[in-house]
Amino acid sequence: MRKKIVAGNWKMNLDYANGISLFSEIVNMVRDEKKGDQIAIICSPYIHLNSLAKLGGDVVKIGAQNCHQNDSGAFTGEISAGMIKSVGCEYVIIGHSERRQYFAESNELLAAKTVKVLENGLSPIFCIGETLEERENGTYFDVLKTQLEQGVFGLSAADFAKVVIAYEPVWAIGTGLTASSEQAQEVHAFIRKEIAAKYNSEVAEDTTILYGGSCNPKNAAELFAQADIDGGLIGGASLKSRDFVDIVKAFNS
Repeated sequence: MRKKIVAGNWKMNLDYANGISLFSEIVNMVRDEKKGDQIAIICSPYIHLNSLAKLGGDVVKIGAQNCHQNDSGAFTGEISAGMIKSVGCEYVIIGHSERRQYFAESNELLAAKTVKVLENGLSPIFCIGETLEERENGTYFDVLKTQLEQGVFGLSAADFAKVVIAYEPVWAIGTGLTASSEQAQEVHAFIRKEIAAKYNSEVAEDTTILYGGSCNPKNAAELFAQADIDGGLIGGASLKSRDFVDIVKAFNS
């Protein structure tokens, strides 16, 4: 049985005090309002992680937005998966389109990061997605297949079972554009088919695949009602407690 997940990605937003305040609101609202077995996650900047993990308890899980591919060493400014684990996190976003675009992270590098996340007992939220150009020229299925093959398909079936996939059409992140529910479902079904071809149908059916392209309270219920969409990776809407919790509750709509 695959998990239903709504994961908020705060990106590089909120100072310490404002982050704690927002998270406290989210925890209280999720505790009071959530019905069902969906999992709420907040992936915050590093400065918040330790405090959020203490505040979240079993109500809201905590994740980091990135990690380094080595355990330790002379990598000034970087954070290891072990460090992230030590403060109470359970998830790490790997390969967000902004990391791929602005920091030139390759599929091979992301594969190494994914292995390190798994070695430390954390669950990777592994992001894949196509640009507007790739969408328009019809190569997006090839792009997504390559990202899967080079990023996570080197894992054993047992390790892959711990991975959450997030499909984020790059053209729909922060642009106000959103893939239609039919477009999103088409890609999610393709991803699940590729997982089945690599591993088997049981692994594919158990894999959680999130939609990560401008999901909001107005479109979440329609997206989550699709057969192969198991939740969302939420950007801007996760910075507003009411919006984020309404997305968490969209599974019950």
